[in-house]
Amino acid sequence: MAQSVSSSAGKKLIRIDVSSDTVCPWCFVGKRNLDKAIASSKDQYDFEIRWHPFFLNPSAPKEGVNKKDFYETKFGSQNQGIIARMTEVFRGLGLEYNMSGLTGNTLDSHRLLYLAGQQGLDKQHNLAEELFLGYFTQGKYIGDKEFLVECARKVGVEGAAEFLDDPNSGLNEVHEELKKYSANISGVPHFVLNGKHELSGGQPPEVFLRAFQVAAN
Repeated sequence: MAQSVSSSAGKKLIRIDVSSDTVCPWCFVGKRNLDKAIASSKDQYDFEIRWHPFFLNPSAPKEGVNKKDFYETKFGSQNQGIIARMTEVFRGLGLEYNMSGLTGNTLDSHRLLYLAGQQGLDKQHNLAEELFLGYFTQGKYIGDKEFLVECARKVGVEGAAEFLDDPNSGLNEVHEELKKYSANISGVPHFVLNGKHELSGGQPPEVFLRAFQVAAN
């Protein structure tokens, strides 16, 4: 799968800017479907994917709160239906939707994604996968430094522990990206292809494939 530019002759480059939050299940669904679309069209196009921050709950506590309790409070009587729907959608992707563990502030995960992007867009894309997998299928807490550092290690991001230890590392960059890419959108995932063609939500692969054709012309 090509996430960064290659020098293949004759292929058109499609740049994809993704605004996402690491606790957004539809962002994971959208990523998996985008990956499928890329895998089936990498002979036609080269891809450059950049992940940008969005905060579904900017005031979420850093120390984390019980995930089940949080969503019960947030969605009330709709909660069980939402969980059943997400369980079904994740099963369709071959994944087990896991509601155990904590949820909370996602700032550190976005700082880490910024660091990964500085070391390579492929590392950033693979880090997004690891963060989603841990949070949504393994009950990992998105604000847990050990989990974040382990995800970074798995995808070859260097210096993650030291970077996260300084609360100011990447902070300005995350806020600049928020303003640049996420200030005018109301929900995620949000995809912008080649700077002008926009898609929102966890779209199926065929929608991405059509968008590639439009963006390449």
